Amino acid sequence: MTAETLVDLIRHGEPEGGPRYRGNGTDDPLSALGWAQMRQALGDQNPWDEILTSPLRRCRAFAEHLAERHARPLTVESELREVGLGAWEGQTPAEVRARDPQGYAAFYRDPLHRRPPGAEPLEAFVDRVGGAYDALVARRPGAHLLLVVHAGVIRALAGRVLSAAPAGWYRLGIGYAGLMRIRHQEFGPVLEWINARRLPEPGSEAG
Repeated sequence: MTAETLVDLIRHGEPEGGPRYRGNGTDDPLSALGWAQMRQALGDQNPWDEILTSPLRRCRAFAEHLAERHARPLTVESELREVGLGAWEGQTPAEVRARDPQGYAAFYRDPLHRRPPGAEPLEAFVDRVGGAYDALVARRPGAHLLLVVHAGVIRALAGRVLSAAPAGWYRLGIGYAGLMRIRHQEFGPVLEWINARRLPEPGSEAG
């Protein structure tokens, strides 16, 4: 039997600037509240063998802090960056809706085919993220990993585990510092929980 690999994923906390469309073309740092959200979500636990992070500052800065605090190896995975949002990068939902109400509504009705102008296609995004994820899990059999990433990355990986079509990913709510766990077992990955607000203590259930 192949050793189980356990992967915890955490979304970054609130960035400076408040609610905006932030893809891989927007690199705002975490706000003070964002730092507090991530610290609260993880507490003092440090069960991981390695920490991996998106290169964007809203993920990487906290991952570096956590790796140093717990003396864990840190790997920056460029392919785990957020989906590109094209012309909507850095804009607030209110700004996009005021400028293009039809395009705004079309995106939320059909996020697969009605992307923001210049946005990364969801099919390309899941290929990028999924390929990187499969490779990092394959290289670390039996490890317990923490990935510090983005809502889009978490949705894409949840969708792959559940064999859900990309059009349905946006129905998954992933809050700031929301947590997900995937357990890789003998017969495939199992999504154990999603959007937990705090990392559960060993032997307990996520809430």
